[in-house]
Amino acid sequence: MTNLTDPIYNDEEAARAYFEGIRWPSGRVCPHCGTVDNSVLLKGKSTRPGVYKCRDCRKPFSATIGTVYERSHIPLHKWLLATHLMVSSKKGISAHQLYRSLGFGSYRTAWFMAMRIREAMREGDLEPMGGEGSIVEVDETFIGSIKPKAKAFHHKMKVLSLVERGGKSRSIVVQGIGMATLVPIVRANLDRETHVMTDEGTAYRYLKHYFFDHSQVKHRAGEYARGNVSTNTVEGFFSIFKRGMRGVYQHCREHHLHRYLAEFDFRYTYREACGTNDAQRAVKAVQGTIGKRLMLKGFEAAAAI
Repeated sequence: MTNLTDPIYNDEEAARAYFEGIRWPSGRVCPHCGTVDNSVLLKGKSTRPGVYKCRDCRKPFSATIGTVYERSHIPLHKWLLATHLMVSSKKGISAHQLYRSLGFGSYRTAWFMAMRIREAMREGDLEPMGGEGSIVEVDETFIGSIKPKAKAFHHKMKVLSLVERGGKSRSIVVQGIGMATLVPIVRANLDRETHVMTDEGTAYRYLKHYFFDHSQVKHRAGEYARGNVSTNTVEGFFSIFKRGMRGVYQHCREHHLHRYLAEFDFRYTYREACGTNDAQRAVKAVQGTIGKRLMLKGFEAAAAI
């Protein structure tokens, strides 16, 4: 478990040195011209701490340029602490809790900060999951408000998740749960040598033509496992996800759902059972900030979320 009294969580200079070590493990790189270790730290009353000047192109830069932290007025040590809190909370941590814990000026600041951290958690490498000897469970679920006596699910948001046993998860917001929608997504995200397991949904019935093997369990007949054939792993993932969305986040618009899914996928993929502790998970998330930006323009006001 990470020690929250670590200086990187309460001292700006320690936080900056820590982040620079992650950003530049092989030497300080100028983001403008690419020169390595040919820059000088600028000093002066009017200069922000941590700003360097490249001796080649003569342009200033800092470690946060080209990351989700760029142009943020929030101290870096608070970014690191917020990241740790989000990656170590199994069901997530609300923006209100971040607002109270970190002492921000507004809830909106904490909300957008959490969104930027979720962006850092989004998977960048979308190589196919699974492969020879692996089992990937596939299932869909619905997210949204409950309408009394409603028999249809068309008003709910739809999610398709692929969970590899002993490995990662990948979740996608989908517009429908028919064969024409789901099969192309499954094919694009799984290796052909994968053993795929699903429920008896008709949308999956032809997967056997595209993968090494396809096994189904018949939930309608009261069957939830047959030998090693089940969808219990992906359903366990859904259980954690729904408890977080209903109990912690409570409200989510569809155009933000993919980032919440990325958060739960990230924590599941880098979980303790796979050998990743809280500190290592936090490092992974901080590494994910590099090369990504998320601008406030186009986002709704936090009060409407």
